[in-house]
Amino acid sequence: MVKRISLNSFKFFYYVAMYESVTIASEKLFVTQGAVSRQIKNLEDDLNIALFIRKGKTLDLTNEGLLLLNCCQGIFHEIDKCLIRLDNKKENIKELVVSCESTLCMKWLIPRLKNFNELNSGFDLKITTNDRSINFNNTDIAIRRDDINWKEHIYSIKLMDETMFFVKNSTKSNNNILISSSRQKFWGTLLKINHIRDKITQLNYKELDHFYLCIEACLSGLGSTIVSGYMIEKYLNNGNLESITEPFQDGSSYYLLSASPLEEDYRKVVFKNWLIEEINKTQLNLEKFYYQKKAFN
Repeated sequence: MVKRISLNSFKFFYYVAMYESVTIASEKLFVTQGAVSRQIKNLEDDLNIALFIRKGKTLDLTNEGLLLLNCCQGIFHEIDKCLIRLDNKKENIKELVVSCESTLCMKWLIPRLKNFNELNSGFDLKITTNDRSINFNNTDIAIRRDDINWKEHIYSIKLMDETMFFVKNSTKSNNNILISSSRQKFWGTLLKINHIRDKITQLNYKELDHFYLCIEACLSGLGSTIVSGYMIEKYLNNGNLESITEPFQDGSSYYLLSASPLEEDYRKVVFKNWLIEEINKTQLNLEKFYYQKKAFN
């Protein structure tokens, strides 16, 4: 017979695993660090397995810990959906207003909204686009890169590291390099990456206002461009665009931002869980293009 274990222990484990920190978990749970550590130790003793590898102040999940985290994510996601349905019986839940950068929204988020709607989560999403500032008076949650500054009281969860692709039209190309002016210091960042600098400095620099314009121009054969892999996944899959060099990280990351803790709003938790699942699918798909290097013509 399987030993019954307190659901509270799994909750403490989930927070430590998600934030990779006992300190942050204790702050989110409004308990002491000692209380969190005791819950984790009790859970490991009850299961008779190690869930974390402790290296000084850092915590890494063991294989067993990773398996348990995946289970907890699914279970807590279902609980969140159930609570939303229960709450929805009492009052009509407002739509969740999501702010997202324009090109990421157009090329990645919107094409996936059908998948979100199929969850039947009990609320709708309202999508707005703004590449810079965020007004949380009329926005519930926002997806942003960390090249902008947000105030200290804003809650943030890292979603993924940015992965850039240097691409061209698979059938037409010329000597132009199409660069978006919407990302501050983008060109300067590229010049610091040796294998990218050596190629782009040989091309004719052309600047456009947004990444989606660079993508459309590249698809039309007006030049090569450097954009996020999340923005061009579809065009890599169908072969309209092909890589010139190995994909690379530019040192930036995407974050989910909220003016209040996500745990206080079930809609935000449901959206976050779905978003992470979709990101993981894209990351897995993009990996197959990492080693398909093409010669630059």
